[in-house]
Amino acid sequence: MHEYILVASTQDLAGATMISYLKGSMGFTGRDSEPLVSSYHKNVKLHVHDGSLLNLENLDEIYPEANSFIFLSKHKSDSAIPTLTCHCTGNFADNPYGGNPKEIAISYPGLQKGYLKAITAARQRVSEYDIIIEATHHGPTSLKKPVLFVELGSSEKQWADSNAAGVMCDSLLGMLENGVERCKYVGVALGGTHYPTKFNKMLLESEFGLAAVASKHNLEAIDECMLAQMVEKSVERVTHVVIDSKGLGSQRERIIKMAERTELEIYRV
Repeated sequence: MHEYILVASTQDLAGATMISYLKGSMGFTGRDSEPLVSSYHKNVKLHVHDGSLLNLENLDEIYPEANSFIFLSKHKSDSAIPTLTCHCTGNFADNPYGGNPKEIAISYPGLQKGYLKAITAARQRVSEYDIIIEATHHGPTSLKKPVLFVELGSSEKQWADSNAAGVMCDSLLGMLENGVERCKYVGVALGGTHYPTKFNKMLLESEFGLAAVASKHNLEAIDECMLAQMVEKSVERVTHVVIDSKGLGSQRERIIKMAERTELEIYRV
């Protein structure tokens, strides 16, 4: 049986709100120094941390049997628009927010796609929220198992929203209970904004999943080595380079030529 480790921090208000929901409504219990477990969700454990999630690079030693690490976290943006996001982690260049520079974490396309579809299906329960994936960013980057961040945002009011936290946890646990479906096609995605609506639509409406996603402002850092790393660090085999043709900016010609040199199919959105 696959074991999924949920990771949340008491220092993160959104994480703390989700911890409270998992304890109160999903039966997660345990001693302080141990992961919390639930008799309802036997394939899931909850790791409660008391510091930043972005530098948690030691989870492999604590959970050698883990299939994936799913971080429950706040999402912060200046717009303060109520938003539910998910994304894999990694740094294309430097590392201002944890992890190692020029290192991509392992992605699990089916896990992200499954969660996005589940939370989108529940959107009537969180109708005031936008639901969108984000491009790959921040740490941790060096864990040996896949990483997915599931975030509640974008300001303090939303971080304390127990209804939204509950819908997120219900969607996630329900999807894990049913089993993660592997994607028919998997792409690494290049271009678009940090909130890539075209790639989001693709995940919801096609048989594609996505590994790492590099937005337009990170394309300068994408060379052959970085593209190869994006492809290699997926637990599902990458079949395509997915390109937002109108979202490549000044790097358009270079990126398209680089994609054409790979043995992968190119899919334009």
